[in-house]
Amino acid sequence: MANETYMKNVDSFIITGFDHLQNQKLLGSLILISYMFILIGNIINLCIISTDRHLHKPMYILICNLAVVDIMYSSTCSTTMISVLLAEIKMVSYYSCITRTFFYHVADIAECMALTLMAIDRVVAIRLPLRYHSIVTNLRTFCFIFVTWLMGFAAVGFFTSVLDKSPYCQPLIKYAFCSYSSLVRAACVDPEPYFVISTIYSMVPLCGLFPFVMCTYAFLAYSVTKLSNSSRKQMINTCLSHLIVLLSYYAPKVVTILLTRIGVVLTVTDRNAILIAASLVPPLINPTVYCTRTKEIRRRLSDFFLSTKILPNNFK
Repeated sequence: MANETYMKNVDSFIITGFDHLQNQKLLGSLILISYMFILIGNIINLCIISTDRHLHKPMYILICNLAVVDIMYSSTCSTTMISVLLAEIKMVSYYSCITRTFFYHVADIAECMALTLMAIDRVVAIRLPLRYHSIVTNLRTFCFIFVTWLMGFAAVGFFTSVLDKSPYCQPLIKYAFCSYSSLVRAACVDPEPYFVISTIYSMVPLCGLFPFVMCTYAFLAYSVTKLSNSSRKQMINTCLSHLIVLLSYYAPKVVTILLTRIGVVLTVTDRNAILIAASLVPPLINPTVYCTRTKEIRRRLSDFFLSTKILPNNFK
């Protein structure tokens, strides 16, 4: 009865993760600027690829998928932080917080799976170049993307149902935005069993997908040594862009796990800083990398901004 009463009394949460900061407006402005660049960069990638039929290929479909994931990943957390820091609106309704948590973690899983698919795509392209177009088709690419999103919705749906059934006796969230860990800390439960779920959730990509992807890049590095100089330079440029994107996503997660495993106690401020970096840096880097290091996108981007069309003068 007490748990049921708590659940009925909490209909909104108050974000208190930034209360101790003095320069809240400065941090909010930086997050707002980063978020605007994320939206602009990813929307540009989406527009260029979707409007050019020559780019309707598996690799560019995967880039579009990553752009959609990045927009969703950053939007679920950035909008909350911007409203708290700049608009000073710290209250978030219960169902809005649950919804943001759901889509934030769905995007987190989708980002991880998208990077894995892109690594597999590069392996097939380099190891089986003659069979690449028969193995990796647009239809298969869409099917794999659909499966990864379906897995994300199913897994996070279970986590969200656990959170929704939990009793909440305090409306305070001590983190920067709504997430699984922040809601568990706000619930009137022993957090350890709940964090077992999140540990499994985080260890699957870190102990499974991340080593797999790194092995694929090691395999690619070995394969590149056997190519000619011109092909080697092109493949190194392509793989390097993927590697930059990969490390920007996994580095904050690996650092957090390593620090906590060696006994370093992270304060709320430290955890918020890592969460913000993990949520904003990859979506900010991804469109920049693909705009500057992918020749086709770079050429079409330069054509759009630099080319001028001379219309014939039909007036006399």
